[in-house]
Amino acid sequence: MKQQITRYRNCLLMAATVMTLTACFSDDTTTADRELSEIFIDPSSVKEVYNINKNETLVVNPVFTQSNQQKEVTTTWEIDQKVYSNEKQLNFTGKELGSWNCRLILENEDGKTFFPFKLNVNSPYEEGITILSEDAEGRPMLAFMQTPLDDAPASFYDYDCLSLNNTDIAFASHPADIVQSAGSLIIACQGNSTTTDLPTLYYVNEKTMVVENMLTVPEYDDFRPTLLGIPSMDASGVAYPVLCENGKVYEFSTTEGALVKPTKLQYTYEQNLIVRDNGSGWNYELLAWDSEIGALVQLYNGYGPYYCSKNYHQQRATCTGTNNYFDGRTLCKMTYVRMTAEQAATTDPQILVVVNNGQLIQKVVLATALWKYNYDTAETMLADNGGTKIAGIGQSPLSPTTPTIANMTYYTLLYADGNKVRRWNYTTSQMITAADVLLTVGSDDAVITSFEMSADHKKTYVAFYEPRLSGKNGSVWVFDTDNGTLLERYDNVCYRPVKMFYKKK
Repeated sequence: MKQQITRYRNCLLMAATVMTLTACFSDDTTTADRELSEIFIDPSSVKEVYNINKNETLVVNPVFTQSNQQKEVTTTWEIDQKVYSNEKQLNFTGKELGSWNCRLILENEDGKTFFPFKLNVNSPYEEGITILSEDAEGRPMLAFMQTPLDDAPASFYDYDCLSLNNTDIAFASHPADIVQSAGSLIIACQGNSTTTDLPTLYYVNEKTMVVENMLTVPEYDDFRPTLLGIPSMDASGVAYPVLCENGKVYEFSTTEGALVKPTKLQYTYEQNLIVRDNGSGWNYELLAWDSEIGALVQLYNGYGPYYCSKNYHQQRATCTGTNNYFDGRTLCKMTYVRMTAEQAATTDPQILVVVNNGQLIQKVVLATALWKYNYDTAETMLADNGGTKIAGIGQSPLSPTTPTIANMTYYTLLYADGNKVRRWNYTTSQMITAADVLLTVGSDDAVITSFEMSADHKKTYVAFYEPRLSGKNGSVWVFDTDNGTLLERYDNVCYRPVKMFYKKK
């Protein structure tokens, strides 16, 4: 029996995606002289493709057998053609988004077995309900509920996106507003006006929730942001308004990351901004209420400001006296009327405006695209020379900061009254004070702070908090917009909700 190996040849054995490289001896070498032990990976223990979300940990425990005697096996995990680990199992945490080609290599003294696979780290924050909230110390918290796939139940994927993805950042306190714009979530925090807690605007990557830029302006003592007048698209070079708690406006360039004194909106405005845009290009419209002269003001595609006067597109100086369409009234509330895609294809965008004229509360529906005014009821009306009609509706419980949401499917305005969701049909003669209670949430002490609505208007999301409770005292309930039936409950998922919105892809 020959003890020396005289010749080798390589044998390539393939099973599924497993590749085995084994040393095979010449015919004059018997297995009794040299037992070979090939490694076979159980394909059910390792997948060909893995998909995980950012910050999730993938654990893979390969199962394998050897054809003859059990020999020592070493393990190598390769990711992107680099050795990642030699542990028996793979433990991989997705810290960044991307796709990688990987291999599992099992080796004994007789040969190697390879198993190639694909690893994808995806964003868990693509699309879904997003809530900015504030804890008892004023710390901002961002919770995200991913839109479910197929018929899977919805659930909150992450309750604290900011802290989880930005462990090295101490965020400014007192979050005030959040918007989705050009691939970022822009968050405004008021801070405590101290050197270590300044008012700050944050750019947060909308897919990773990582802060990519931030802006503080200690040179402006009165900069305490409350509302961001920023459309969703990226219109380079445009300065958008940021409303502050004193009613004054600063202008913020999203591309340059700079804040400057206003050149357009130079007066005092109510805490009620409306931004409407088509999501791309320059087609956007911003509406504010000039509280000094009691008039509605418009910025259209960066031009203006124009005033809602009895003559088309007037400047502020000419929007006075009887020429002022709203005639110096006090704003109760203005609300953008949500439309489905089908409705938007055939109808101009609309805004519902409720104003106070002494003892008389009035409403008007504006078609903002062409500044024409739509008649909405058959009540006693005040009409101007263009046939504009404003109807009396009695005492109004609304203020510029009252949480509201309106839709064209049911022609209803939903508004918050403590822990009650009230429904008012604004196209009928129903008085707003007679608005019925559609839903009551939480305890008697609960306070509703925000609404959101599904694209088809069938579901409405209401966010509220329990002031007497500590910890996560904020909740989100989902109800049928038409009849108020409670459909889903997500209790204690955030702190006091500041703003809730549906983040799109």
